Amino acid sequence: MTPSENPDPEAGPAKPRPTPETPSMADFAEDYAVKAGLHRSKDGSIDVLKSAGGVQGIAESILPGLMFLVAFTITRELPLSLIAALAAAAAFTVARLVQRRPLTQALAGIAGVGISAWLANTTGKAEDFYVLGFLTNAAYITGMVISIALRWPIAGLLFGFIRNEGLEWRKDPARVRAYRLGTWVIVAVLALRLLVQVPLYLLGEQGLAGLATTRLIMGAPLYILGIWVAWLITKPVAPPSPSAQPGDPSQPGSPAQH
Repeated sequence: MTPSENPDPEAGPAKPRPTPETPSMADFAEDYAVKAGLHRSKDGSIDVLKSAGGVQGIAESILPGLMFLVAFTITRELPLSLIAALAAAAAFTVARLVQRRPLTQALAGIAGVGISAWLANTTGKAEDFYVLGFLTNAAYITGMVISIALRWPIAGLLFGFIRNEGLEWRKDPARVRAYRLGTWVIVAVLALRLLVQVPLYLLGEQGLAGLATTRLIMGAPLYILGIWVAWLITKPVAPPSPSAQPGDPSQPGSPAQH
């Protein structure tokens, strides 16, 4: 036995070594909300515009598709149109580098545009530029429906962090129901995109202009609206004021006033 292994009887019982803390579900929820890009405003509510990436973030999500549509409408040349879309996405990446801002959103955007361009170029069909969006929406819908079924609605994980509820909302059936409804609102937004856009996609090149237009309108603007509505309908009910006692003549609507 080495000296370090020999216990000292006067030193008392050996202190247990600290073990690394296992991340809790609250830590997971907070991390999920941060990665989802949600932000608080100064008054403690959700900053919807900032959560959507701000003006620049919205432009990054809209302009590549708009450049593709304009270029293809004018030239009818698929490769040239795809290059225009990729160039727009690359320009935003360079802009973020110059501004020294986080590249996560721009890199995700250029990766998405790159995959969409590859799909369209492989099939030779301009409308296939939008297939990735359908698959992404379907994946989000599936994940959110599963979260509702498991009683871990995504809206609760996201908004609970912003409202400083942590995971306490899961102990209140009324809050769970509210967050399930909020999640269904977001699901409805994503499902509406598919209901409107897939039929246009199936029309082929004939429906391309309509598909591209609805993709722009139902992208960031509709997402912002859906998040805001979900936020409003999941707002906690304010507790009654302690000073408002039944029968208090000073309170409006008390029996003494009738």
